[in-house]
Amino acid sequence: MKLILASQSPRRMELLKQIHPDFLVEPAQGAEIVPEGATPAETVMALAKAKAQEIAAHHPDDLVIGSDTIVAIDRQILGKPKSQEHCIDMLRQLSGRRHQVYTGVALAHQGECECFYDVTEVEFYPLSEEEILWYASLEEPYDKAGGYGIQGRGGLLIKGIHGDYFNVMGFPVALAARKMQKYFDFTQSK
Repeated sequence: MKLILASQSPRRMELLKQIHPDFLVEPAQGAEIVPEGATPAETVMALAKAKAQEIAAHHPDDLVIGSDTIVAIDRQILGKPKSQEHCIDMLRQLSGRRHQVYTGVALAHQGECECFYDVTEVEFYPLSEEEILWYASLEEPYDKAGGYGIQGRGGLLIKGIHGDYFNVMGFPVALAARKMQKYFDFTQSK
């Protein structure tokens, strides 16, 4: 049985190597359709499941991992910024406040699909307009949910987190490792 990651995210690839260093990458190509009225947890699990099932249709005997991450504040989901102005608006909204980062994971194997999620609370420092404009001028925020990356210079904006740091990066490593143990024992890999 092969392990296949249905994502081209460099962060997810890096994090999955902590669990199992030998896997293939086959990114899902389907449209990301969010179920109407879905909670953030339901949203990330539905998106992760769609990705995993798309790739699993071609690899039914392998274990396919789909994953998706969103940022939520005040019951509003913040996706990836579409423009610099959109990024600036997101950073203003996050400034000095707490928000949640949800990552959904789906494990598809032999027609079955197990979905789960993790949530981490993140608190931003109050940001000056200068800090917001500086960060929005970088390339870093534009491929990340909520318009920031904790593992990069966006870490300078964060006062604290409660929960899994890796979940904020885009993949809840410890939780996923435990869910994957029926397929791969992470304690046996070097």
